[in-house]
Amino acid sequence: MEHYQVGIIGAGPIGLEMAVALQRASVRTVQIEAGAIGSTMGWWAPGTKYFSSPERIAIAGVPLVVEHEDKATREDYLRYLRQVVMQFGLDVRTYERVVGATRDDDGFVLRTEKSAHGVGGVEEQQRAARMHADVDGRDGVGPRSVPPRGMEYRVEKIVLAIGNMHTPRLVGVPGEELPHVSHYLGEPHRYFGQRVVIVGGRNSAIEAAIRLYRVGAKVTLCQRRLELERDRIKYWLLPEVEWLIKKGQIGLHAGVGVREITERGVVIEPLAGGATGAAGGPRAKARSSERVEIGADAVLLLTGYDQNPELFEMLGVELHSEEHRPRFARETMETNVPGVFVAGTATGGSQQRSKIFIENSHEHVERIARAIAGRDVEVRERAVFEGNEES
Repeated sequence: MEHYQVGIIGAGPIGLEMAVALQRASVRTVQIEAGAIGSTMGWWAPGTKYFSSPERIAIAGVPLVVEHEDKATREDYLRYLRQVVMQFGLDVRTYERVVGATRDDDGFVLRTEKSAHGVGGVEEQQRAARMHADVDGRDGVGPRSVPPRGMEYRVEKIVLAIGNMHTPRLVGVPGEELPHVSHYLGEPHRYFGQRVVIVGGRNSAIEAAIRLYRVGAKVTLCQRRLELERDRIKYWLLPEVEWLIKKGQIGLHAGVGVREITERGVVIEPLAGGATGAAGGPRAKARSSERVEIGADAVLLLTGYDQNPELFEMLGVELHSEEHRPRFARETMETNVPGVFVAGTATGGSQQRSKIFIENSHEHVERIARAIAGRDVEVRERAVFEGNEES
């Protein structure tokens, strides 16, 4: 069993920044990641751009330089994270999943097993479904077998930088499991010439609608609200989608709920008091309660994602609110379990309205490093454009 002062679980941006800060403080640390570094970004659609500017998502004082002085893409940022790991010589145990976390007299014991992929994305969704079937004994599978013994680490303290986009938020309608239905966009090219119905009205749905329209798909948006949520959509996407809807290039059914997905399409019906119509234009009159089926070759249910609370529960971290946020002290980021800290978007639980991002999580690293090292640690000592940082 290997012994460390701190075990960091998760190797996304904030987890890596945490590792650099503890390295600067000469704290012996092990970092464990179920997939590759930045694994959440691994299942984003190619070319996805960040909302935040490069200065705000740069970590550990390493400038993020992007071609054409634009916002960073998924590919830019993954390349950048690899650069940070190599620059600081971080020892990240990738493709190791923490499956056990228990307290002992000297701190905590973390037990891992070999993992084929990170947390989140299609593969994680399939894993969750398999485990659910095993536990329930469905399809003759029987009780879930005990996984092979992996590594064990004894650590004095734990930092949970596990993110919060682990499993899709299910719509819960018949047909959601059909093969042409997905909760992830993936490669846009595959939808060329297809009729695509997108369910959702926030950034991921709007961005998918625009991108799929541009690759030659016939796109229809369906959302529960009567109008587009202007304050929830990236400012450069909003005028584009409004114009495309106004010109009839993208269809919009607003104020509707999905009732069923079939092999031929998506069945919708108006919600109580709802109406349909294009954003920014006149609303259509409320329809009758009759259901309408929209033809579809592919269906994207882009309705958000939930956090897997398993590690919190293993360690006894208290969760509160409808979003199941972990309870922690703001000054130190230490949870109700002494020695267990939380950082990054993991602090937000299953965010219904996203408020925690990379750009406002840097201070989490500073607080934790100070609490563990007993002194201030320069987290972003070489960062550029400090005047643009949020406090």
